[in-house]
Amino acid sequence: MTAAGPVAVVAAYLLGSLPWSYLIVRLHRGIDVRTIGSRSAGATNVLRASGKWAALLALLLDAAKGAAAVVLARSLDEGSWWLAAAAVAAVAGHVFPLFLGFRGGKGVATAAGVLALLAPVAALGALAVFVVLVAWKRYVSLGSISAAAALPLLVGVYWFGGAYRIDHGVDPGAALLAGTAAIAVLVIVKHRANLVRLRAGTESRLGAKSQPDPEAPEPEASG
Repeated sequence: MTAAGPVAVVAAYLLGSLPWSYLIVRLHRGIDVRTIGSRSAGATNVLRASGKWAALLALLLDAAKGAAAVVLARSLDEGSWWLAAAAVAAVAGHVFPLFLGFRGGKGVATAAGVLALLAPVAALGALAVFVVLVAWKRYVSLGSISAAAALPLLVGVYWFGGAYRIDHGVDPGAALLAGTAAIAVLVIVKHRANLVRLRAGTESRLGAKSQPDPEAPEPEASG
C-alpha cells in the first residue's frame, strides 16, 4: 500500500465537506440553512429557504463534489477498495462536514454524484425508486430512504449477474457492494427523525410547510 490510498480518502472527505447548501442560503438570505425547516444543509432545505433555482444549484454542486471525489480516487489508481472508501468518505464529508462543525446534510445528492460514476445502472434504478415514490406520496424523505435501501440490492444483483470481472485477484464488485451498503446506512441513519415522523403521519410533504427536525439543536441567537 502507498500513501495515495489514504490521501484519496482524506481528499474525498474534504471535498464532501464543501458546504454548498449552507453557502448558497447564507449568500442569498443571510441565514444559516440549518436553523429552518429540517435544519439540514441539503438541497431540499435550500428549496424551503431560497427557492427552486437555489435548490437546483445546491443539488448539482453537492452531486458534483461526490463525482469529483470519485474522479480523484480513480486517478490515483489504488484499487477498488480504496475507491470504495473514498466514495464513502465523500458522503460522510457531506453528512459530517469539517467546515460546519460536523452538522451537515443527509447525503443524498452527494451519494448520487458518487454512484452515478461508480455504479450508473444501479444509480438509475435507485433514481427510478426515488422519483416514483416522491411523485406518488410527495415525501422526499421516503423517496430518499427507499432509494438508499435499494442501492446495495441493485448493486448486488448487478454483481451476481456477472457485471464485474476479477482483476489480479481482486473482485471490484465486493468493494462496490460494501461501499454502497455503507453509504446507504449513512443516508438512512441521517433520516431517522424523518422515519419517526413518517410513522407518526407528521412528515411534511413536498411543497408543504415543514416542521423542524426534533433532534436538531436549537439555533443560536444572532447578535
